[in-house]
Amino acid sequence: MYLDDIKINMKIDIPSVVIDKKQMMEFSQTYNPIPIHCDEEYARNTKFGRVLASGYMSFMAVWAKFMENDIFGDELIAGKSSKIEWFRPVFAQDILTGRVTVTNITRRNDYNGIAEITIDVYNQDDELVLTNVTESIVKYKS
Repeated sequence: MYLDDIKINMKIDIPSVVIDKKQMMEFSQTYNPIPIHCDEEYARNTKFGRVLASGYMSFMAVWAKFMENDIFGDELIAGKSSKIEWFRPVFAQDILTGRVTVTNITRRNDYNGIAEITIDVYNQDDELVLTNVTESIVKYKS
């Protein structure tokens, strides 16, 4: 999808994803090995009572589903920036669903511009667990 086909406030629903405990633990042990994410005994003694999914893993699980939609297609040139804020913990077997909103469009030159999207991720109880704002460089129709 070309930049000029993308409209502010355009919305896309991302299919749900279940946080698998084995994948959650493997991700944490590899990329974010702190006790709250990968030590069950330690986590039992915290206010959460169990291990938490890494926030990055929670985001990437939803991002992978978003990428399956391939909304930008061949017109996507590259990512420019990404910011994540976490609001609630995510646990194994949580079901996460993303809702995408196009929040800004900026034309940079005659060839491309920036599409800013906000992804709000909710758990199975419809509680907001994280928000991501990503800017992508997208081709403009010439």
